[in-house]
Amino acid sequence: MSPKLWRKAVPGEPDVELFTSRADFDAALAQFATPGRVAVVMTMGALHEGHASLIRAARARVGAKGVVTVTVFVNPLQFGAGEDLDRYPRTLDADLEVAAAAGADIVFAPPVEEVYRGGEPRVRMTAGDMGERYEGASRPGHFDGVLTVVAKLLHLTRPDVAFFGEKDAQQLAVIRRMVLDLDFPVEIVGAPTVREIDGLALSSRNRYLSPQERTTALALSRALFAGRDAGRDAGRDAAAVRSAARAVLDEAASLQPPLDLDYLALVDPLDFTEVPDDHTGEAVLAVAAKVGSTRLIDNVRLWFGAA
Repeated sequence: MSPKLWRKAVPGEPDVELFTSRADFDAALAQFATPGRVAVVMTMGALHEGHASLIRAARARVGAKGVVTVTVFVNPLQFGAGEDLDRYPRTLDADLEVAAAAGADIVFAPPVEEVYRGGEPRVRMTAGDMGERYEGASRPGHFDGVLTVVAKLLHLTRPDVAFFGEKDAQQLAVIRRMVLDLDFPVEIVGAPTVREIDGLALSSRNRYLSPQERTTALALSRALFAGRDAGRDAGRDAAAVRSAARAVLDEAASLQPPLDLDYLALVDPLDFTEVPDDHTGEAVLAVAAKVGSTRLIDNVRLWFGAA
């Protein structure tokens, strides 16, 4: 067995143990998880406060006797041609500090050859029609890659509960559907989006933005909040929500640098189909756009009809 590495967190906080091999991780999990429950937070690294909030929620759910595993794996299957796989930030030392301070017990950070032992997998999960809309239309095959690695990591980490951020709302929807359709014995929990004080949703890709690009990027959250407020003022009318959000995004298209809108959608959170103007119940107002070379997504959850 390869040696296990330790990283010290902030003084006074607990340590977190790092594993990069499946064999070492499996042996450690068997020891840690008896008799407590197991939670997992799956990440691609470059951890920020949004990830930390997921880890804290996981710790609260399983308690002091449970085990919280954080996976750090930049999954090549979910990156398309011309996307940012090579430049995606890899900051493992800093990630260990964040994970430990937030309450994780284990960080599992395997290399690609440990996850895909036979090379690029020829058999994969598919997101079906849910994976062909919005993010899936802009990034063909993306959700098939997401589901394939999530399925593998669920098998490897064997959690009772898995935490994902609501910022990736379509990802959360397809993962929940996979777990339902294929009877995975795990509870999927979505945690609210964490934002900067100015409203920008936390993302590992925010570090790519120049100061001017970041100013433009604020139009995403401003559009969502405008839509949310317009719906509230107009008696929760879906058409008013779309119109108010679109107005903010149209104005941002003339900024320097401009906001290049991919989509604005008001969708059912269960299957990501567009909702009608007379929709009642929960909906997600979702937006995706590029600022410079950086693609960003964001969303807010809304309720239509009687509260």
